[in-house]
Amino acid sequence: MAILRCNSCAHIREVPNEHVGKTVKCPVCEQASGIHDTLAFVKKVLDKHSALLGKYRELEQSNNPHPKASREAYQLKLGEEIDLHNTDVISNRMQYQPIISWFERKSVQINVNHNALDTQGFYDEAAMEIGDNFEVLQDVIDKIRKTQRNNYTSLILNLSNHSQNEVKTVTRFCKNLYDFSFVTKYFYNKNEKRAHLTLQTIPTIVRFFNGEWLEWYVFMKLLKHFYESKGLFSCLRSFDIQFANEDKYEVDVFFLINSKIPVFIECKSGEFRPFIEKYSKMRQRLDINKENFLLLVLGLSDEQIGGLNTMYEITFVNEKNFISHITKLIS
Repeated sequence: MAILRCNSCAHIREVPNEHVGKTVKCPVCEQASGIHDTLAFVKKVLDKHSALLGKYRELEQSNNPHPKASREAYQLKLGEEIDLHNTDVISNRMQYQPIISWFERKSVQINVNHNALDTQGFYDEAAMEIGDNFEVLQDVIDKIRKTQRNNYTSLILNLSNHSQNEVKTVTRFCKNLYDFSFVTKYFYNKNEKRAHLTLQTIPTIVRFFNGEWLEWYVFMKLLKHFYESKGLFSCLRSFDIQFANEDKYEVDVFFLINSKIPVFIECKSGEFRPFIEKYSKMRQRLDINKENFLLLVLGLSDEQIGGLNTMYEITFVNEKNFISHITKLIS
């Protein structure tokens, strides 16, 4: 059905679609009234609502000194030395408010997951260890995932063909997994060069090894990079967005630099090809430049990156080059 809306008396009613574009007399006040396509009409209403909401918030901030004081206090807190691996500062609303505002200007609502920003747990430390030593630990992660998929908990790692440095890296990682309670038991037999692990079955731990570790790794590497460069930024990870038509999507990592430069990152540790079209359309809907909309694929070669970036309207990166790419965007 189409919509008849009178600009004189505000009368509104549904009419058959064949009347779209016509001008008729309002049945209430008899003034000339247009008949609109429903979707087009709703979009105009939402756009006007978003614009008015933005103006209202600008007026609210200019008339209320308290939000400004809060921002100043929060900026002072950020100026202090912070242990990025043990803080809840990032989950403070004032930190990510610019991102909320950025999405609202595009008529997109977001739902923040505060647990995904709290680094007082050990997910971030474990993720950094995996990412920084992935060439050595890749086989360990693959075997943990395979064991989990088969609903087993016992895993034995044979390290007899590893170098001394590799054995040291793997055993240190396994010991940290035990200290961080990612596994319930750990024992290393030096004579046999075998590491024995008993895995946790808690869903959050399973999801971590199944790919969430990469999201944590990318988020923490960028957080550290921008924090140490003392730049102005806001950040979120693992949050939901909802468009005006109620389409919902999850976003892995999002940074807003200088309150105006968006960096959208989707992380894939496995198959990525079925998602190319989905993220290409999302980039267009959000009106983000190709260079700022990244699909980070673990282990993607430089040759593959070059070819894919030529073929598609999103930017492909890997775990080794994403920071250098983003740094070039900012500079």
